Amino acid sequence: MPVPVLLTGRSVRLEPLAMRHAEALARAGGADRSAYAFTPVPDGLESALEYIARALTDQAVGRSLPFALISTADERVVGSTRFLELDYWRGPLIWPPAPGTPHGDPLTSVPDAAEIGNTWIARDARGTGINTEAKYLMLRHAFETWGVRRVTMRADARNTRSRIAIERLGASCEGVRRAHSRGLDGAVRDTAFYSILDEEWPTVRDIVQLRMSSPRQMRVPQDLLPA
Repeated sequence: MPVPVLLTGRSVRLEPLAMRHAEALARAGGADRSAYAFTPVPDGLESALEYIARALTDQAVGRSLPFALISTADERVVGSTRFLELDYWRGPLIWPPAPGTPHGDPLTSVPDAAEIGNTWIARDARGTGINTEAKYLMLRHAFETWGVRRVTMRADARNTRSRIAIERLGASCEGVRRAHSRGLDGAVRDTAFYSILDEEWPTVRDIVQLRMSSPRQMRVPQDLLPA
């Protein structure tokens, strides 16, 4: 499966998630939990250890590639994100379609499609550009290093903050799947699905780079967003 990778930007560094991040992750998740109604976020050290253990189990079987988000300004852990739903389309054709597995050496295989998700940011790091740059680093790695055909993102349809953030990246909404799954609150939720295709990446890259150049003042005109 894809090997863990370090992604570094100006405001954020994405380190492969490890048990050594547990205490800092617990601090970041416990500062203000009012915005975590739709996203699993560790609450306390024991919860953080369990959170990381589950993430590393998923990584070991090729389901995900999790990261700790580190603010480069003060070297603090400020959240987490991950690649997940890794899919492989090379090798023998399987019908009906099913989630693919690497063809050939799994240690050198790269996915053809991936999802970015399970993202949360500590309250004091929101609005700093960290989330935008983290998404940019992951998208750039997916499209320019792995060469994926599609990156997917999704959100609980009720999560307006998350949906706006995804749309401002330039991702296209594929629609809302009704009664898709149980939400974090136990209610049956609708899920909004978004995607970026490889041929759209150059336009999206320019949009995100423009936003990062002045994250607080710059708003991208709607006519620049992919249809």
